[in-house]
Amino acid sequence: MGVWIDTDMGFDDIAAILVVGQSEFEIDGISLVFGNTPLPQVRINAAAAASAFGWTFPIHTGRAMPVLGKLETAQAILGETGIPTIGKSLPKAAPLAESDAFTALCRWLERKGPRRILALGPLTNIAAVALARPDLAARITELVWMGGGVTSGNQTASAEFNALADPEALSIVIADGLPLRMVDLDLCRKVLARPEDAEPVRNAGGANSELIADMFSGYIRIGTSRGRPAMAIYDPTAAVAFMTPDVVSFRPARIDVELQGALTRGRTVVETRATHASFNAQYAADIDADMARVIILAALVNEARK
Repeated sequence: MGVWIDTDMGFDDIAAILVVGQSEFEIDGISLVFGNTPLPQVRINAAAAASAFGWTFPIHTGRAMPVLGKLETAQAILGETGIPTIGKSLPKAAPLAESDAFTALCRWLERKGPRRILALGPLTNIAAVALARPDLAARITELVWMGGGVTSGNQTASAEFNALADPEALSIVIADGLPLRMVDLDLCRKVLARPEDAEPVRNAGGANSELIADMFSGYIRIGTSRGRPAMAIYDPTAAVAFMTPDVVSFRPARIDVELQGALTRGRTVVETRATHASFNAQYAADIDADMARVIILAALVNEARK
């Protein structure tokens, strides 16, 4: 079965792609969006990752700016490239060929069969299709999104980064009635990577073992440098929810996003009581965190063995 991945191409995005790529699913295409860094750097990261890991699926350039408002990136946390490391970085690669994500997504949605999308960044590309081609957006059978927060945010006290970066896009996706399944901060924070988890990757012995281990360690250091013992593995956890649904429990809810207020813009409001709202989406309520860790770490080690 073919699937589509929409991504802002940081390290955890790369790890999520590796998780999906080592499953029974075939990646039909990837669309890039601003987020971790501005879109030009996202394109550089994607070209380098494709070269390093031998990806052959097509990669398309999507939106560089949110529907409304100023550009938000996570560079304050992730650094200029959006991929922190303790040593080796992705090698330079030839630029990606010019290919428009909107056109590619539309053509993919025209095909027969289930149209499942894993979205790992702001939902701007998906919203563009919903606005311009609602007939094709209606063919999306599942949209698993790493974003939002049931209880709180991370970019602000209220808002998770992917929601805050383009809350209007999320609002459009919700209003269009797309089959949204939200994998939020609270769920992802149950799946943790510790510094010692990078060692099996480093010792795997393949051509990219040190590269993956250094980027993985740099990612884990985001958490440990702030006094935490581990780091949540965000995007790969969404990938597990996407490809291994028996590991994650989804529940129906009413999901909305706040569009106003300096302190509340981007907040996802999740109402789980059927007596108080009509449900329009699902959220990931629980996960077998140990199994998710096994799947994610195995994907990294398997790639590092090549």
